[in-house]
Amino acid sequence: MQFDAQQLAELAGKTMYERDPASQKLGMTLDEIRPGYARMRMRVREDMLNGHGTCHGGYIFMLADSAFAFACNSHNFNTVGAGCSIDYLAPGREGDLLSAEAVEQALSGKTGVYDIVVTNQEGRKLALFRGKSHRVNGMVAEVSNTQLSNS
Repeated sequence: MQFDAQQLAELAGKTMYERDPASQKLGMTLDEIRPGYARMRMRVREDMLNGHGTCHGGYIFMLADSAFAFACNSHNFNTVGAGCSIDYLAPGREGDLLSAEAVEQALSGKTGVYDIVVTNQEGRKLALFRGKSHRVNGMVAEVSNTQLSNS
């Protein structure tokens, strides 16, 4: 079987998700993936609330970071975060369905830059996250060069 870029992104996403107990345990779902892009969702549970009764920023960060990871690994090269920052804009509430959309802004050589927007079910922006990636050795899902198509 030959893989085009979309099929490779889907295979990498499936492989990563199966190996990602952290995202799974938090109830995150990988809703869409394509080369340089990923969208994930997570429902805010009662055990994710902080002392103010809103979603702890660490959980919002984890959702954004997971979307970042899936987007930067969507080319099927093992890629890790080299740095990131987040700006919180509004609180998440118990029961909210948060969505993190990660978009590749630049990819050159072994480095990439990704912007992730976290919104709630009403489309309200809760956070802006920027991640910088670095490619390391290996592939997410093992495929041979002969399985890659030029599409």
